[in-house]
Amino acid sequence: MNFFFKILILSFILTALTSCGDNQAEQQPTAATSTDKRESLDKANRYIVKKEAEQISEYIERHRLNVQETGTGLRYQILKNGDSTPIKRGDTVIFEYETRFLNGTLVYSSKEKGPKTFVVGHGGVESGLEEVMPFLHKNDVAVVILPSHLAFGLLGDGDKIPQKAAIVYKIMVTEVLSDNK
Repeated sequence: MNFFFKILILSFILTALTSCGDNQAEQQPTAATSTDKRESLDKANRYIVKKEAEQISEYIERHRLNVQETGTGLRYQILKNGDSTPIKRGDTVIFEYETRFLNGTLVYSSKEKGPKTFVVGHGGVESGLEEVMPFLHKNDVAVVILPSHLAFGLLGDGDKIPQKAAIVYKIMVTEVLSDNK
């Protein structure tokens, strides 16, 4: 073996030996440290969720709404009753809408972007819209308040809705095309 190659191998061995010393305890977090971090993140998350729920409650109070709340935190109120047949999974729903922040700022509307259309149960829209549709009927007008986790979550929509934003939809279901399967 040539001299340079021997020095390279020796350097590698010395580096490996010195990095395997007592520093291992410092490099790997202990279970207690991981638990502390997890508890700290859980506490911060609970605080954020609580604050958002308070902001939604304040919105409801300001607008004197009488909302229904689901187990996920979705809140809705039917302002005008339409037909008697409820929307079901597999139906194609078309609706006019306004999307606003809790402070009242208009974000999107069907006047600017056209009506929304989606097949219930197949995704492609905010999960809060999927969740509320079985409570609605053709020609219903409703206010639907989506907490951030049922709207665009941690990322926002990449356009006008920022991360972790609760949004309010005012919708009018204009068409329900039943799945005849």
